[in-house]
Amino acid sequence: MRVFDFTHAIVREPSRSVVNGLREDASATPDFEKIAAEHRAYVSVLGDLGLAVDVLPALEGFPDSVFVEDPAFVLPEGAILLRPGAPSRVGEREEMRDVLKRHFGQVLELGENEYADGGDILVTPQTIFIGLSQRTTRAGAEAFCDKLKALGREARIAQTPAGTLHFKTASSLLDETTILCTAAMAQSGVFEGFRLIVTPAGEEAAANALRINDTILLGDRFPRTAELIRALGLSVKTLAVTEIAKLDAGLSCMSLRW
Repeated sequence: MRVFDFTHAIVREPSRSVVNGLREDASATPDFEKIAAEHRAYVSVLGDLGLAVDVLPALEGFPDSVFVEDPAFVLPEGAILLRPGAPSRVGEREEMRDVLKRHFGQVLELGENEYADGGDILVTPQTIFIGLSQRTTRAGAEAFCDKLKALGREARIAQTPAGTLHFKTASSLLDETTILCTAAMAQSGVFEGFRLIVTPAGEEAAANALRINDTILLGDRFPRTAELIRALGLSVKTLAVTEIAKLDAGLSCMSLRW
């Protein structure tokens, strides 16, 4: 089974409070109805691609909780409850505990002061990368590596480029040997041995693509990146993520997949 072959996903409906979610540009206020529409389209595509989707109810007390990938990490072997690095998001992990136990026989968890966001974790056939960032600390990354060993997997700690929110903000897996990434990530040297497809200038946000089975999901604002990916012989499905992007988010962070 390839690392991007999935049959199941967990998502969470956006709350009306999502418009108050964390974002670098406070002036870019998103519209709830537009976010909800983008999210519905995203969930619909997951179903079209053959995934059974568990849709969790909105959490008004946690504006960023639609981004379910940050408080948890999942593999077919089991799940890990992470500890988001933003103080306002730490409580989200407790809201994920029961659903993870419904789906996985083994649920491990990071301890106090071990901060790691799922947006910093990239699974490849060769290894699982966890990037140090503003949201993932060295202690959190090392604890994550230890939990992965208990699930029979290995991880490699890397450095997220300066000014980049999450490791996967700047990188995604296209196939077994190919990474889509920003120029800054390509220059970091972390992906030695991979073929790199660098996002064109002005389309850096396209680096947060998402491969599900035989389809690459990509934001619809990145036509030049779509051309590069299609030139590799890969299938691309574009989705609107304009409002989601106002919350410094993209395609990978809205679901947990296994």
